[in-house]
Amino acid sequence: MTALASLRLPTRAPGGARADGRRALLQPGVLIPLVVLALAVLWAVAPGLFTSQSPTETVAPSLLAPSAEHWFGTDATGRDLYARVVYGASQSIIGAIVAVAVGLVVGTALGVTAGAVGGALDEVLMRLVDVLLAIPGLLLSLSVVILLGFGTTNAAIAVGVTSIAVFARLARSRVVSVRVSDFVEAAYGSGGTFFGVLWRHVLPNSLTPVIALAALQLGSAILQISTLGFLGYGAPPPTPEWGLLIAEGRNYVATAWWLTVLPGAVVVLVVLATNRLSQAIGRKDAA
Repeated sequence: MTALASLRLPTRAPGGARADGRRALLQPGVLIPLVVLALAVLWAVAPGLFTSQSPTETVAPSLLAPSAEHWFGTDATGRDLYARVVYGASQSIIGAIVAVAVGLVVGTALGVTAGAVGGALDEVLMRLVDVLLAIPGLLLSLSVVILLGFGTTNAAIAVGVTSIAVFARLARSRVVSVRVSDFVEAAYGSGGTFFGVLWRHVLPNSLTPVIALAALQLGSAILQISTLGFLGYGAPPPTPEWGLLIAEGRNYVATAWWLTVLPGAVVVLVVLATNRLSQAIGRKDAA
């Protein structure tokens, strides 16, 4: 009896899981990325709360260095660069959210269908996914943008198309592994229908890694949309967009470094924040 008692698993007080979740959220490695990402989203939703300057009008002499009056300096036409970065968040962040939504919805639907149904349908869908994976992402997004036309929305759709295959492969692998679990077999043995078991048991235990991937793809989508904007396939001037801002300053790197360094630093910080949150979600799922 004593030996059995020594093997007893430790118990956790009620609310312990919630307390652990709050402590994990308050860790600097998670809290700082959350603040950075929340600030970027607020820039995109309500830019007027963070600057009173116009992003498209000349407000000062050109190529002023960063100062207390103009935090990021001014560009070649005298526009406030900080205001352009803040207002540019709506193009980059919202575009990235649209891109991730396209990849998440379409890719997850394909992956779940292939993994749940199996058989010939699984083979056909996965071969289509392999074709998408074989095409370089930038080449595929450029091809879609050329077909749809230039602009932030079309660029977001193009970037979303490039991520469909990644979401489909992950969703399928998770559904296939969960589908053969004992509790799924027990659900079928208890009279559960195909769609009922899929909705109640398979999907809830399959989609957490997909959500973590969505957070990771958000950062990747910001980079890809900025790349398309840098190449001239995104928002047209004078609309502020992060990739376009970096492109506009590339001719002044030697004389006005802030035109490329500061918008580029904002892009890097936001992408790193999304990647860190994705890692935190993934570790929580693994635990």
